[in-house]
Amino acid sequence: MAILIKSEREIELIRESCRLIALVHEELGKMIRPGISTKDINDYGDELIRGYGCIPNFLNYNGYPASICVSVNEEVVHGIPNEHRILHEGDIVSLDAGLIYKGYHSDAARTYGVGKISAECQKLIDETRNSFFEGIKYAKPGYRLFDISNAIDEYISKFGYGIVRDLTGHGVGTQLHEDPQIPNFKQIRRGPKLQPGMTLAIEPMINMGRGDVEWLEDDWTVVAEDGLPSAHYENTILITDGEPEILTLLG
Repeated sequence: MAILIKSEREIELIRESCRLIALVHEELGKMIRPGISTKDINDYGDELIRGYGCIPNFLNYNGYPASICVSVNEEVVHGIPNEHRILHEGDIVSLDAGLIYKGYHSDAARTYGVGKISAECQKLIDETRNSFFEGIKYAKPGYRLFDISNAIDEYISKFGYGIVRDLTGHGVGTQLHEDPQIPNFKQIRRGPKLQPGMTLAIEPMINMGRGDVEWLEDDWTVVAEDGLPSAHYENTILITDGEPEILTLLG
């Protein structure tokens, strides 16, 4: 496992890439409401990214056909936007997106409620987000990579939710996916030591029911096998000499 340590120049470029995708997410979040299609979300996201002079890094990545991953209800990740997939009151929708700024990638995800949602769905969204913040308490020198994984697992498991094990977080830099892989569940080993200059995408993917998933026939959309809702929360972070810097959150 070769985890790249970024130079100050690289960190500045990644920081700007991340700031821009945070702005994109902020605008996309404002448009979530009943009656819009998942394609509407994708088209607006693509327009925003290109308006910043950047390239959507998901588009054509290993053949993925859109700029924004839009996953509804039991869809965990990699939902393909479609003009016929309309959001309805009570749905939850996860948006996963990144961009390339001067050769450097960013990656972030958020889950939103569509109109009024159930208390159960709101709790799933909230606790998935909370598990990210529990994990990054250990994202600093003196700890090891899988201390983050273990903290996410320890926090989320007490709610009876299922942690998706088939997909993980990852490093980010000149490639969208770099080493290391960062599971959201407990590991036997502690993993490599965390060092300043590492840029990592931490992304809990949490199912209301079991953690088992399957791929649909489009070979992209990952769904909860039991059909219950799933939530996703992701930020790109920087390991520093002290507390981690969350690069894809605004101010």
